[in-house]
Amino acid sequence: MTILVDAAAITVTRSDRVLFGDLSVTVSDGDRLGVVGINGTGKSTLLRVLGGEQNPEVGEVRRGKGVRISLLDQEDNLPDLTVREIVGSGWENEAILDRLDMIAAIDRRISELSGGQRKRVALARVLSQPGDLLILDEPTNHLDLAAVTWLEAWLARFAGGVILVSHDRYLLDRVTNRMLELDRGKAYLHNGGYAAYLAAGAARDAQAEAADTVRRNLARHELAWLRRGAKARTRKPQARIDAARQLIETRPQQAARPSAIDLSFGTPRLGTKVIEVTRVTYQFPQEISPIFTDVTISLDPRERLGIVGANGAGKTTLLELLASLRQPTQGTIEIGTTVHIGYYAQHGPDLDPSARVRDVVAGPHRLPGDPSDVRLMERFWFTGELPWATVGTLSGGERRRLQLLTILAARPNVLLLDEPTNDLDLDTLRALEEYLEDWPGALVTVSHDRTFLDRVTDRILACARGGISEVPGGVATWIAETSMRHSATSPSSGQAQEPTQRSRVASSPKRSPSTLRFQLQKLESLIESLTQQRDQLTLTFQEQTDHEVLAKLGTELARCQAELDSAEDQWLTLTSEYDDD
Repeated sequence: MTILVDAAAITVTRSDRVLFGDLSVTVSDGDRLGVVGINGTGKSTLLRVLGGEQNPEVGEVRRGKGVRISLLDQEDNLPDLTVREIVGSGWENEAILDRLDMIAAIDRRISELSGGQRKRVALARVLSQPGDLLILDEPTNHLDLAAVTWLEAWLARFAGGVILVSHDRYLLDRVTNRMLELDRGKAYLHNGGYAAYLAAGAARDAQAEAADTVRRNLARHELAWLRRGAKARTRKPQARIDAARQLIETRPQQAARPSAIDLSFGTPRLGTKVIEVTRVTYQFPQEISPIFTDVTISLDPRERLGIVGANGAGKTTLLELLASLRQPTQGTIEIGTTVHIGYYAQHGPDLDPSARVRDVVAGPHRLPGDPSDVRLMERFWFTGELPWATVGTLSGGERRRLQLLTILAARPNVLLLDEPTNDLDLDTLRALEEYLEDWPGALVTVSHDRTFLDRVTDRILACARGGISEVPGGVATWIAETSMRHSATSPSSGQAQEPTQRSRVASSPKRSPSTLRFQLQKLESLIESLTQQRDQLTLTFQEQTDHEVLAKLGTELARCQAELDSAEDQWLTLTSEYDDD
């Protein structure tokens, strides 16, 4: 086994705190290391240190001789060349661009692209020249669901090492075999994927609670001893008195955040009429054809609507129409008189980097430090020195959390969220999901986060060039159908990968009901077998400590999960065909 990078006792600090201290981690070929932690704990900094873009203040980072490292940073830093010049020629590179929905822009210059398109080009460059170690910082940002699913499968097949920061819980659980958690300057390494990280965190919290219980009991016993002393005794042993005082005054370690995020402040009542979209068509002035036509949507007061689709299919445009930021080319959009819209844009407003957090929260109509603003900042974990920090010193995730705070501070009763999961840490994501489950208003969200969509939406609309339609089977069905369409339309020459089973299923002639039943039974048996195999591998993985064995088990687990996903997709396809009959 080849060691790719070895960090020994490294430390990096900020002006006000230690990001991580005395951190040691080794990554070898076959390792899949996920890095997690709340915003501002130093995840991106750690990736740059491991990738050689930044030096630690203390400690040493050693890299294997001749090891090639490919780093996807949060900042793309691409030269102003064409996409083809940056990614490279050849059918393999063009296939990657196609999967990332950038093949149409292959001859455009970087200066002509949007921020999301540049991020995808940066990812394509890394994947086209992966080297021995891939270091990826939020690679799923600005990808649609089909591209995220493809990236997941690509990483499962990659033979080298992977270090990954992501908020995509599906990706973390299906790709990683170890998790590195950054928490208040310390690092915790867990064997297993996202589920193992959650279990370890819960165990650590339980252990801390038990330790605090022991401390309290010791304090009570020590006080009881002091009080039981003979009345004639005039002096107590000073060491016992000091020990009792120390036990009483000691406090358990503060949580990384004061408490669970509280978003339950008042929301204005929403009437029966929310937003009515009737036969709407929208066409950009410079385009020769509309992006979608004849769209009719009716939102109810407790709407939970998710919007999916390829990049450029009109998802953001639809949200902007609902928010009255655009006017339809044809058709009407009526908004109820009680509606108060909160629109969370994909890239967010450009906040003044020199402005303090408390000033941004107060806005132009309130004085900074208003008690209601202070309580609101506490709810979003802007405590301690953070309210006085300038926007320019915040991490990307902290800035996104601040933008979310300013939207909810206006107390909307209709939320339009465009990719709200980008750059938010896992704690904030889970808290936002819990809030939205009980929130009394209407929600429409564009997202590529499968877990988020599963938890907060009741129905799914799919945007495709020219139209918008509802997806009866939800996110999983849309992903399966999109994958099959992509496989069926991919070139069959040397410019495409070998067709998958799903593409053959999609292009096969119509089958009889008896044939379909037989194939469904075979797939159900295969799914049951693969599920048992995956569960057994997971159990073995959790019980194993040998590093080399863990790497092999992780690769086998990723392969098994990929086969299970493929079988489930085929089952969905055959089920749809059987129902049609």
